[in-house]
Amino acid sequence: MTNQTIHLALLQRTYDAFNARDIEAVLETMTPDVDWPNAWEGGRVSGRAAVRDYWTRQFAAIHPHVDPTDFTELEDGRIQVSVRQKVMDLAGRLLDETTVVHIYTFRHGLIDRMDIEVY
Repeated sequence: MTNQTIHLALLQRTYDAFNARDIEAVLETMTPDVDWPNAWEGGRVSGRAAVRDYWTRQFAAIHPHVDPTDFTELEDGRIQVSVRQKVMDLAGRLLDETTVVHIYTFRHGLIDRMDIEVY
């Protein structure tokens, strides 16, 4: 298996777990000191515990759902993922729907960093 194949399978598993609200399964796909964007509140968080805390707060207030639509390996080995993102309130009313780009950096077969670009 190539690194790209391994990374794509890892990312698909990550998105599936995120949408299922299985935070622990998502955290297992990350390095212990992962660098993650705090897109909801602003800034960045570092480490699995900080990502867990961030998502716990987020899921208590909104219901995001992300559907990856395209995966592209960049020349430097990172993976760029086009994502259709829906954000609903806890009653299920649509608050926002947009396409964003997630860019992942890997270390030792795990997600080490994620960046977000909005179209």
